[in-house]
Amino acid sequence: MQDRIEALRSNIVSVYMGNVQAVDRLIVCLLARGHVLIEDVPGVGKTVLANALARSIRCSFTRIQCTPDLLPSDVTGTSIYRQDAGTFEFRQGPIFANVVLADEINRTTPRTQSAMLEAMSDGTVSAEGHVYHLPQPFLVVATQNPYEFEGTYFLPENQLDRFLMRLSLGYPSPDDEARILLKQPARSTLPELKPAMGAEEVLELQRKADAVRMDQGLVDYIIAIATATRNSEDLQVGISPRGALALAAAARATAFVAGRDYCVPDDIVSNVLPVCAHRVISRTYMHQGDTLTTRRIMQRLLESVPSPV
Repeated sequence: MQDRIEALRSNIVSVYMGNVQAVDRLIVCLLARGHVLIEDVPGVGKTVLANALARSIRCSFTRIQCTPDLLPSDVTGTSIYRQDAGTFEFRQGPIFANVVLADEINRTTPRTQSAMLEAMSDGTVSAEGHVYHLPQPFLVVATQNPYEFEGTYFLPENQLDRFLMRLSLGYPSPDDEARILLKQPARSTLPELKPAMGAEEVLELQRKADAVRMDQGLVDYIIAIATATRNSEDLQVGISPRGALALAAAARATAFVAGRDYCVPDDIVSNVLPVCAHRVISRTYMHQGDTLTTRRIMQRLLESVPSPV
């Protein structure tokens, strides 16, 4: 199993020459059946990273370029009248793929953003009185620029809660940036990238990650962290049970990627900020889509909760 994960990682880093930790967390999201929101300034490789992951898996991939005039039916699909048969036929939208890249998701309206909510939460699409199941595995990788506000729409809290992780890539190191300038991997390597595994192999890895053991002490640790956020005077809204489930799933997948069939406290600690910071709201909350304040609060709370030995 580990050789498959390493092959997937190597495939991605051959194109995305930046934050390796972001690559590992993207793989964790894939194995934990969670979606990921990549938030950073333009030009640091958000789209390249998502494309590299999609091309590294032998499965269907679609890209939705989000714009203000994008309609919900442009995402989920619409019914087309077939004159020869005299009936309506549902044509599936781009959400019906294994890996979906929603580029610049904050550029489309809340109505269209909400069209992805059911798909991300339940893996289904309801249209024309019917429920359609999405292909498995199913992963949404959304990107947004946190510093550009004109013509953008903030993701509502219930939509943010559907993302397992909210990541920031940061700028590459000088050595990595030199490699990017010399090799230009997005032009030279990405179009020729070969899959490292198939969809069935991903499903098998997901089942293995689900089976990673988590002792009662670690379960109590997650509950203690969630309780601390709910009782904090600095937070208006703490971690919900869904957030605690997400933290446990990320911890199991992190342990599995590390080659273990059991969790340790570090698997939880390393995931608290990317998994939980976007799920809480501070009492001084202003809807600017910025998690810096909540990340600082979460870090203080994390340090105040005793870690199991």
